[in-house]
Amino acid sequence: MLMYPHIDPIALQIGPLAIHWYGLTYLAAFGLFYFLGTRRLGHEPYRALAAQGVWSRKDVEDILFLGVLGVIVGGRLGYCLFYKPGYYLTHPLEIFMVWQGGMSFHGGLLGVIGSMVWFAKSRARPFWQVMDFVAPCVPTGLAAGRVGNFINGELWGRFSSPDLPWGMVFPQSGSMLPRHPSQVYQFLLEGLLLFVVLWLYARKDRLERRVSAVFLIGYGAMRFIAEYFREPDDYLGLLAFDMSMGQWLCVPMIAFGIWLYLSAPGRRQTVSAA
Repeated sequence: MLMYPHIDPIALQIGPLAIHWYGLTYLAAFGLFYFLGTRRLGHEPYRALAAQGVWSRKDVEDILFLGVLGVIVGGRLGYCLFYKPGYYLTHPLEIFMVWQGGMSFHGGLLGVIGSMVWFAKSRARPFWQVMDFVAPCVPTGLAAGRVGNFINGELWGRFSSPDLPWGMVFPQSGSMLPRHPSQVYQFLLEGLLLFVVLWLYARKDRLERRVSAVFLIGYGAMRFIAEYFREPDDYLGLLAFDMSMGQWLCVPMIAFGIWLYLSAPGRRQTVSAA
């Protein structure tokens, strides 16, 4: 049985300026996206499109900028709508208080999709070509976010067997019984494992939509599994069929991913350099 190490959430403080580890994990996530995005330009069909001048590093920079906006806006609104709609309906100004915490992956995903719709339309690119480019670059950012959750000592797991070697006590949970370190599980599953699977799959030229489909199915399935070890939000608890809100949000994600994979067109859309 392990004890949570009580990591100071502030990485560096200079006078009134405090730099939090959680903020640094977001910066790491965005940096990893840019690094992987530039490498993604070497995968087909993007290598051929880059040779034609259709795709470039500038596109990676623009996608990253729009993606950051989508993550922040969508993640915050998703948290407010999916997890605490009643509270934020009566406290609407607190929606903007992002420094108080409260972000939703599924809301962030919708925000990113919205920002990529705008990117695709403004650049006259096929939407799924854009999404297939983005998908393999995302899981490392998710992994970085789970590191931030662990450092903050939040989103701990359900009670584990006292015999579990890596069972961890999170005193901030109000209990001194060992729990599953679910942040670590999610780091390994939704972050590292999903990245390896998706990156290897996307290295070859695939039918349009299928890379995005594998991301949706893979993340949805791994998050669904991890939720069995994660403590449900105390203000929601378990919902129908003893499933958490996170699991219910993954169900349409997996279903849509399966449909997307099976409905992939026989040939991809292309664009030419202007």
